[in-house]
Amino acid sequence: MLPLAGIKVIEFCQVLAGPYCGMLLADMGAEVIKVEPPDGDMMRQWPPISGGYSENFASINRNKRSIVLDLKDPAQKAAARALVLGADVLLENNRPGVMDRLGLGYESFRKEKPSLIYCSISAFGQSGPRSGEGGFDVTVQAMSGIMSVTGEPGGAPVKCGVPVSDVGTGLYAAFTIAALLRRVAEGGEGAHVDASMLGASLGMAALQTSEYFGTGRDPQKLGSAHPRNAPYQAFRARDGYFVIAAGNNKLWQSVTEVVKRPDLLADPRFATTQLRAQNQLVLKELLEIEFAKRDAEEWIAAFEAAGVPHGRINSYSQILDDPQVRHMGWVEEMTLPSGVKTRTFGSPVRISGVDLHKRLEPPALGADTQSILGSLPAKEAAE
Repeated sequence: MLPLAGIKVIEFCQVLAGPYCGMLLADMGAEVIKVEPPDGDMMRQWPPISGGYSENFASINRNKRSIVLDLKDPAQKAAARALVLGADVLLENNRPGVMDRLGLGYESFRKEKPSLIYCSISAFGQSGPRSGEGGFDVTVQAMSGIMSVTGEPGGAPVKCGVPVSDVGTGLYAAFTIAALLRRVAEGGEGAHVDASMLGASLGMAALQTSEYFGTGRDPQKLGSAHPRNAPYQAFRARDGYFVIAAGNNKLWQSVTEVVKRPDLLADPRFATTQLRAQNQLVLKELLEIEFAKRDAEEWIAAFEAAGVPHGRINSYSQILDDPQVRHMGWVEEMTLPSGVKTRTFGSPVRISGVDLHKRLEPPALGADTQSILGSLPAKEAAE
């Protein structure tokens, strides 16, 4: 049985952070009903579009059902309330105050359904001087400090290529909801979860914030390098780049053996992990003199044989075709509502005895409106 089987989630979310959270809960077996406005989640318009359907939208809305409600219409708002009162979790990612103005805020449900877990995802939180401000992944990456440590030293600001502030907040929210479901199952009350992108982005930066707290200095951009380990980054070979991570003395010795430079092992500048990190610029220069003599694949093979952690700098087409990815069965076939056959990356976790493969294809806009609202008492169904 799926871990969250029997749990019902009503999702009032658009784009990424909230829908990603909803998908994680759906993957684990929760029944997730996505409530969309008449125009639909704006992510339905994001390319690539296959047969009139967004593959971006499909990638984070599997295992859900979709209904359309105009929450400004009193009858349809009443239907939304009925759905929530029959559910375990409400998930929303509107700006703070929007759900209250719609008559669907946390306090409006608290007394009537004390077991409800009401999760609000926002850019900065439900209270405080910035709570009314909107935010997107790139703005939060900038404000949270992520962009200050991303990129090459002295380079222009760049964001992480993956929307880490959005998806990280969705992960935090899903984890918190799952924890509260246990409390409710044991007879406790629900709660209002306040999950902010700013808070999640800072929470994921534990190493960077602790560096500041411990030294009083801001962490700096290091490109692919590490502030406390070396050699631990991307290096240029004759035909391109590859990565090695020699995070201890034994691995460092193996590196010197692979490059046939025993003098580097004896060099006092590189005697300890801390010293190698302090002198990593000159160490990189010395190693790249050797790496320039052979192609990246040759060095990867040599470091693999020596047991030194290494990595190709893959494109997505390369890694999605990697034997390990194929072995894990992470890439699944998917059929869009348009009938187009495509693929998607499914749940990356495995649970013994549990099948976490996709159960429901991503929904067409409002595909389940009639069936879901038809199960409500007649007076509460939307007209």
